[in-house]
Amino acid sequence: MPAFPRVGRATVGCQRTDLCFATAGGSLAVSPGKKTAEAIHKEVTREVEQLLSVAFSACRKTGCLDLEALETAVRSAMHRAGAATLKELLQFPAPPADQRTVPCPCGHHARYQELRAKSVLTTVGNAEVSRPYYLCPHCHNGQFPADVELDIENTELSPGVRRMQALVGQAATFDRGRQQMKLLADLEVTTKSVERTAETIGENIAAREQAEVQRAVQLDLPMVIGESVPILYVQMDGTGIPVVKKETAGRAGKTDGQPSHTREVKLGCVFTQTTWDKKGFPIRDPDSTTYAGAIETAEEFGKRIYVEAWKRGWSRAKKKVVMGDGAEWIWNLAEQHFPGAVQIVDLYHARQHLWDLARRLHPNDEVNQKAWMNDHQRRLLDEGKIEKLVGALRAIVSSNPQVAEKIRIEAEYFERNADRMRYPKFRKQHLFVGSGVIEAGCKTVIGSRLKQSGMFWTVKGANAIIALRCCHLNGRFEDYWETRRAA
Repeated sequence: MPAFPRVGRATVGCQRTDLCFATAGGSLAVSPGKKTAEAIHKEVTREVEQLLSVAFSACRKTGCLDLEALETAVRSAMHRAGAATLKELLQFPAPPADQRTVPCPCGHHARYQELRAKSVLTTVGNAEVSRPYYLCPHCHNGQFPADVELDIENTELSPGVRRMQALVGQAATFDRGRQQMKLLADLEVTTKSVERTAETIGENIAAREQAEVQRAVQLDLPMVIGESVPILYVQMDGTGIPVVKKETAGRAGKTDGQPSHTREVKLGCVFTQTTWDKKGFPIRDPDSTTYAGAIETAEEFGKRIYVEAWKRGWSRAKKKVVMGDGAEWIWNLAEQHFPGAVQIVDLYHARQHLWDLARRLHPNDEVNQKAWMNDHQRRLLDEGKIEKLVGALRAIVSSNPQVAEKIRIEAEYFERNADRMRYPKFRKQHLFVGSGVIEAGCKTVIGSRLKQSGMFWTVKGANAIIALRCCHLNGRFEDYWETRRAA
């Protein structure tokens, strides 16, 4: 029997190529033997002949060809043939007498005991792997070197299947992922299997990202080479996701006296702008948006989004812009990590503040609400005349304590963000004045996956899926998958 095949790192159409045969637990690498090739040829021939017999029989009975039924039958036959092929290739021999020990992590050597088999679900179905088992007489820990090389250590899922589960698990509910595995790959897996695999891979991605952050803290940033970026944007926002009860212990909810049922995901995006349209409105560069996010403190998130911006070319950007709503944590991070950048408060968020006040000043009076907004939004806010707007708000007198308090809060909000609301100035520079990209990201990256009916997350599970989802949406999953074992 041949030693197992080890896959090289070349890829074609996201599929690995360059198969080679390597050693397994000290056994000599050999090419597939004649008996193995004959067994594989025999199995494939049997499946093809059986398939043709079924196809011709069905055609004679009905007088027509059912293409969907035929292609499904062909896929099933090829899967069976493929599984049989893998089984033949994955029957490893006992190591030679002079190669029956392998190093043990305890510092001693583990000795060959026997060949042991296990079933592995591969992309073509279940295949049995038979490989050498070694046991250390000192620490009594066993090991299967072949499992490490095949990337099936402590799992009964092949790398290809785990990769599929990760991708379907980040895209939709885990049960939907199970259904997709059956429909698209004809593989029977459980919902829990999809969940565990997706979260395990997501945790690994998150750990790698955290290692990047730690290197950045130590000023060990990657060298970013390339052309200068005309305009680079960083946008930040937060959105709540439903979590299990233990994750909100001691946290107050939005309603006084009520516990919290959500945790905030801090999400950031980075994108570039090269040009604008004929009317002067900015145009975001196609496919230039990448995301970073997690349930974590503002301090931790600041480091995360800084690393993402650096990887995207922050140091090479001719103009740098940070955008967000009025949340204080956003602007604290902007000052700390992106000093010197143009800071812009989302115009539509600022308008919403005025609308909230208009409704309090003129409840159930749409006509006066619109008239008030015309005076304060179009003539003051949209024109960047924030000082006049603040003065106008503070001139309002209300006998209602709650309304008076609302006026005070809003006046301070606009006063605090005055320099971030010079919208005519920003428009003259052809800059975005709305943070629609990150708001859409909160819906597509987070909401569509983590905020569906009936979902309740642990922080650990949510952060794993967020990391996996961002990695995929950023177009980095294939690079991760190719380099994960070398990390």
